[in-house]
Amino acid sequence: MVTGGYFTKMIEGRSEEVATGVATQSKLGERLLAKRLISASDVHRALQAQAEMGGLLGQVLVQLGLVDESIILETLSEQLALPYLRSHDFSDSRLELPAINLEFLAANRVVPVKYVQGQILFAASIPQDPFLQKALSLVYQKKVHLALAREQDIDRVLADYQQPNVDEEVLLHTHQYASDDEFVEHLKDLASEGPVIKIVNDFFNQALELGASDIHIEPFSDRLIVRYRVDGVIQESLSAPDVSLAPAIISRVKLLANLNIAERRLPQDGRIMLRIKGHELDLRVSSVPTVHGESLVMRLLDRQSIRLGLTDMGFSKHHLQRFQSLLERPHGILLVTGPTGSGKTTTLYAALNSLDCQSTKVLTVEDPVEYQLPGVNQIQVQPQIDLTFANALRSILRQDPDIIMIGEMRDSETAKIAVQSALTGHMVLSTLHTNTAAGAIVRLVDMGVEPYLITSSLNAILSQRLVRCLCPHCRVPVDSLDAQLAQVREMRVTQFKSSGCEQCQGTGYKGRTAIHELLVLDGRLIEAVLAGRDASFIHEVAIEQGMLTLYEDGLRKVAAGVTSLEEVLRVTQDQMMDALI
Repeated sequence: MVTGGYFTKMIEGRSEEVATGVATQSKLGERLLAKRLISASDVHRALQAQAEMGGLLGQVLVQLGLVDESIILETLSEQLALPYLRSHDFSDSRLELPAINLEFLAANRVVPVKYVQGQILFAASIPQDPFLQKALSLVYQKKVHLALAREQDIDRVLADYQQPNVDEEVLLHTHQYASDDEFVEHLKDLASEGPVIKIVNDFFNQALELGASDIHIEPFSDRLIVRYRVDGVIQESLSAPDVSLAPAIISRVKLLANLNIAERRLPQDGRIMLRIKGHELDLRVSSVPTVHGESLVMRLLDRQSIRLGLTDMGFSKHHLQRFQSLLERPHGILLVTGPTGSGKTTTLYAALNSLDCQSTKVLTVEDPVEYQLPGVNQIQVQPQIDLTFANALRSILRQDPDIIMIGEMRDSETAKIAVQSALTGHMVLSTLHTNTAAGAIVRLVDMGVEPYLITSSLNAILSQRLVRCLCPHCRVPVDSLDAQLAQVREMRVTQFKSSGCEQCQGTGYKGRTAIHELLVLDGRLIEAVLAGRDASFIHEVAIEQGMLTLYEDGLRKVAAGVTSLEEVLRVTQDQMMDALI
């Protein structure tokens, strides 16, 4: 909350510098250059973008990702001689003023913050607007002072002012509609109102700030829960919307995703493309009916943060060299396995991205197409028109491909066509849902692929999991470590831990990396597969031939201070128990 400090000085009459100081201060670009926060080429690039898109230079620099928003605001605060209000400077309760004009406040992105001795302090996203202070003074007939604040903080306060009254909220539940069409039209009207739009936009902004991969909107009888999956772990939002707004909020998302808001009994899938603060967001929306209304999950893909290099996939040096050598083979199947959300598809994209797509023909069959790769022909599966994985594969074999990527082997028909493709001289990359690399071989047998075809076509299987990385800002080494876990196959492990800080939102973790096990089908493994041995036996043979398990690869990342022992144990509990026996 804003206290005495700057505002008291303004009340005492020492704020004239605010009006006179702006003209004498150097320009924003010059200040950033002087602080070496940007280069001259960055300024030139931003000015070109500003000429095309319009807007203020600071906004353009943030949208281009050249400077962090907080740095822009701090520099502007110095340039304009105005205070910069952070999130904690705003009161939890809104400031009630007579004759408050919400339309004017929203149009100018300005909100009242403090009222003392007949003078009002307003927070604005563009306080340098020469007409803003004069207009506010005329509207409120008070002496007005301005401060600088983030758009997101201002929008949050505005959303609180624009909350509909209780009668309007109850109306949705109590009013009897003449027909479904009338109810749908009412939902459309509510979904198009300012408060609901602000709430949904806040979901997207918060997800982007947290680096979330998914947004969950779950209605219950007494509340509407909003949760975000960050680094693989779900956390509940601190500020959940009113449950009475749930139908309007869900309808707003469905409208953005081009879904049928009149259909509330069946699951639906859609897609939203957004641009927020210079980030291009691709959201895949899934809606399912529950007893309390529709539950929504939005999976986010931030195209600006995509890194598709094999060196960014968390491979150890040992695994990276072997995996790259497997990609150089002219034919055969390379499988990536793991549970849902373990980064299998991203690893395949990184593999494709490392290949020479200029001198080879690369075709993919996916559901959905997550990333668009240059030089790669990507096919979207359309089951509603019978364009299945199997049917698409039959067609692309006549396209003279060198490399084929199959999003997922879901059935025996797809698996058999993939095997035949590998046997006829194609390199095939695909994913399979199994817990271990050895389990993929048993799964292929269950799909009806003969063992002799597996040994003839399958080159290797990469199994992986995602673990959270320790926050580098608060990571410290730990002296004590369980003796039984500290030594695995004669490898000493030094454990680290993070206590939590502002950078990691108090979780102790920031970002994720992968741990791997790579099973190359050769030697005694071929004999074991032909003999029809089970997954446990194949796994043991692979270890004897030098395969590092997921657990052991995870321990190496613990020793390097990348992740914690708890994270490795969380995703490899079954293998950890086997290693200790």
